Amino acid sequence: MRHLTAALAWMTVLPVPASLQPTPVTRDDGARIITRVPLAGAVVGAVVVSVAWAAHAAGLPTVLVGALAVGAAALFTRGMHLDGFADCVDGLGSYGPPERAREIMRQGTVGPFGAAALALLLIAETAAVGALAERGLWLAIGVAVGAARVAAVLGCRRGWAPSNPDGFGALTAGTQRHAAQGFWLVAALALAVPTVPGLPWQGPVAVAVALAASVLAMQHCVRRFGGVSGDVLGFGIEIATVLALIGLCVA
Repeated sequence: MRHLTAALAWMTVLPVPASLQPTPVTRDDGARIITRVPLAGAVVGAVVVSVAWAAHAAGLPTVLVGALAVGAAALFTRGMHLDGFADCVDGLGSYGPPERAREIMRQGTVGPFGAAALALLLIAETAAVGALAERGLWLAIGVAVGAARVAAVLGCRRGWAPSNPDGFGALTAGTQRHAAQGFWLVAALALAVPTVPGLPWQGPVAVAVALAASVLAMQHCVRRFGGVSGDVLGFGIEIATVLALIGLCVA
């Protein structure tokens, strides 16, 4: 239970007391917490669906429905995945060696590459959520957001070392066994089956493509940055989210 509450504390703004989390956090704790990240993702998905449903029920325009839902996700997760996404894009855009790329990512500011990519990402997510809400595909929105967190489990695969000797990556990189990865992948695909009425294949295909692309993107980051970090996992989560949403929008 402490590892589930820790996953909620790590991945959301929920005020989880320190007494309900493991202290200090070891690599074994980090492994258990990452395994439970998709459960935290289900909570994020529920928040996004709730906001989208309320905005749609209020008669707001589609673009505002999507914007409010995506904004709620950013606030509920402290924007850390968006920050990781922008940092990784800036690092990748530097074309420098791993040391230089990591230095750019640690600066705490968003460069032109990151800003442009972040704007495009948010526009795409807003449009996709709005389109799904317009069609009443609430489960599709929730599954896309929740299933995208499986990318964090896949990104902590064995063989990928941390890019830094301390921090998030040092606690979680290389900690996930094939059994945990397989379990969450199968669960995500199964939950995606009913997301598009009449097309039971579309949800699983959209989620599978999104997660596969996310793993490839994170693998490229691992090569460029010399390992896994929290930013890389956030990058993977956002890639998986936007691609799953877009795949579920296809009519």
